[in-house]
This record gives sequence, structure tokens and C-alpha cells, in this order.
Amino acid sequence: ALGVFSFNGNKIITTSGGGMLVGRDGELIEHARHLAAQARDPAPHYEHSAIGHNYRLSNLLAAVGRGQLFALDDKVRARGRVNLRYRENLSDLPGLAFMPCAGYGRPNCWLTCLTLVPERFGATRDDVLVALAAVDIEARPVWKPMHLQPVFADVPCVGGGVAADLFDRGLCLPSGSALTEAEQDEIIDRIRRCARG
Repeated sequence: ALGVFSFNGNKIITTSGGGMLVGRDGELIEHARHLAAQARDPAPHYEHSAIGHNYRLSNLLAAVGRGQLFALDDKVRARGRVNLRYRENLSDLPGLAFMPCAGYGRPNCWLTCLTLVPERFGATRDDVLVALAAVDIEARPVWKPMHLQPVFADVPCVGGGVAADLFDRGLCLPSGSALTEAEQDEIIDRIRRCARG
């Protein structure tokens, strides 16, 4: 088994892109390294028996990411405080629910997501997005499910109803480690204003 970590620009540790593959199976790791290095065969010329890609993270960007490891615990704690403040200040609103936390682990609170039931909350997810955008607060819908992406329109799908519902009603709130309490208070206030009075 392998583990995958993303270092995209919006992650807790970022190298502006790229990621990390980890595992204990040396053979799988070597195969992944081979594919990530264009799958070039050991020959004096460029020869490829498999399709590979240039997916290697540069040493410079890897050093940037590695340097952030020293502050990882602080960043996770900061995001946990952001998540807790949202929950404390919005959980009383009817029709609003936060992403549940699994009992078998500890969340890193990378992102705080909620769902809205418009009939109970008094506004749709898109209404809240527009209200936040009106004051330059960036929030986003939760991810659009793969089976709803145009590129997969002709591919058979089994299930998908839960993911489609979450996409229709789900909202990702600003959750960065550097989010100030004043900034978060403005977000909370704007969301509360959208709720049924």
C-alpha cells in the first residue's frame, strides 16, 4: 500500500504544487520513481518501454516543504482553532451542519466544510457564496463529483447520489492557518446574515 500527500498551494504544507508518495514496499516505490522520471529505460539514448511523466518535485521546492515541517503542529493547531470558532458561532443555525469528524482519528482541520438545507437555513449555498464574494471573501462549493464532470458524461455511473447532494449543498469556508479572528468574525457575520431571521 502507498500513501499520497498533496502539497498544492492551499494545503497546510505547500510547495506550490506537487506532492509526496510514501510506502514500505521498495519495489512499488522504485516503480513509482521510474514512472515519475519519464519511465526512461537504462540505455545511452532516450528509450521508453512504458509511458512515464516528469512528476518529480524539484530539490528546491522539496526543501521549502521540508522547512515547513517544523511549524506543522502550530499550523494544525491554528486550523483547529478556526474550525472550532466556526462550530461555536454557527452550529445554532437551523439547516446548517458541519462535516462530521470520524471517531477513530484526529482531524487536521485542513478545511472547514459545512452543508446547508436551504428550506431550513433560509438561503442556498450559492446565496452564501455570493454574499461572501460581495465583500471579497473567497469560499467555494465542495468538490464536484467525478461522475458529474463533463469529461465523464458518457461513462456509466453506479451510485453518486450522496456525492451529488453534498456538492449541491456543501460549502468550504476560508480555513487558513493565518486567518485572524477579525477576518473570521466577518465571515461568521456574513453567514449569519444569510440565515432565515
